[in-house]
Amino acid sequence: MTGTLLKAKTSGPGTAGTRPRLFRNPWRHPWFLEGFTWLYLVWSLAPIVVAVLFSFNNGKSQSAFQGLSVRWYWGDKVNSIWYNPQLHSAIFQTLKLSALTTLIAVPVGVAFALGINKWRGKIPGGFNFLMILSFVVPELIFGVALYFIFTQMPGLRGVGLGTLAEVLGLVSWNLSWPAIIVQARLVTIGKQYEEASADLGCTHMQTLRRVMLPLLMPAIFASAILVFSGVIDDFVVVDLLSSNGSTQPMSVIIYSTVHGGNNGPALNALATVMLLMSFIVALLGFAGYRLMTRGQRIDNRQTLTAITGSD
Repeated sequence: MTGTLLKAKTSGPGTAGTRPRLFRNPWRHPWFLEGFTWLYLVWSLAPIVVAVLFSFNNGKSQSAFQGLSVRWYWGDKVNSIWYNPQLHSAIFQTLKLSALTTLIAVPVGVAFALGINKWRGKIPGGFNFLMILSFVVPELIFGVALYFIFTQMPGLRGVGLGTLAEVLGLVSWNLSWPAIIVQARLVTIGKQYEEASADLGCTHMQTLRRVMLPLLMPAIFASAILVFSGVIDDFVVVDLLSSNGSTQPMSVIIYSTVHGGNNGPALNALATVMLLMSFIVALLGFAGYRLMTRGQRIDNRQTLTAITGSD
C-alpha cells in the first residue's frame, strides 16, 4: 500500500517525470547552448564557403554564380593563379617564409627551453617574462619596431626590407611557441629520466640525444606545426617588412588587392589555396602528434584498466 502511494506521488502530473520537455531543467539537455553553438558555426563558416564557391565561378562576377570551373586556378591564361606571376609568386613566398621560420625558430626555441630549464636564479625568470611578452605586445607595435630597427638602426640598416627582414621578424615573433611548449613538456617529464641516464654513465650530450629529444619530440613537432601554420596567415609583420611584390606573401597580396578594389574570383582562388594549406598543415600536425603519442596513450589506457580492474 505504501509503495503504491509513493509511486502515485512520484508519477503525478506535477512531477519531473511527466513535465513537458520545454519545462525541464535546461542544463540536463542544454538545447539552447547547442543551438547557439550551431548558429555561431554557420555564421562564421558561411562566408568562407561562399568565398571558396566563387573561386570556382566560371565568370568574373562576385555576386552571380555562372557555373563551375577551374578557370581562376589554371584555366585563364592571364589572371589565374598558375599564369599570374604575382599570385603564384605569393604562394612560393609564403611557403619559403614558413619553412625558413620553422627551421630557425624551432631549434632556437628548443635550445632556449632546455637552457632555461637548467638555469636557476632571477635572470632566467626575467628571460621567461620577456618570452611571454610576445603574447601580450600587439603585433602591430612589434612590427613597427622591427621596421625601424631594420631601416634606421646603425649596424642593422644593411638588412633593409625584404625576405631576410621578414624571416628575422617572423622568427622573433614566433620563437615563444616552441620555447613555452617545450618548457611545459619538460615540467611534465620531470628529472627522473635525466638522473637515470646519468646513473647509467651517459654524458650530457648522450642524455640529450638519446633520452630527452625522443621524449620532447611530440612537443617539438607540435610547436613546428604551430609556427608553420602561424606564418601562413601572418599579415602585420610581413606587410611592414616586405620590400616589393616579389617578397609579399599571400596574406599581403589578398589584402592589398581587396583594398585596391581590384578583387575577383582569382583572389578567391588564392584565398582558397591559403585556406587549404592551413588545413593540410593542421591535419598533418594532428595525425603526426597522434602517431607520436600512440604508445603513451596505450600505456595510460592499460594503467587505467589495471586500476579499475583491481578495484
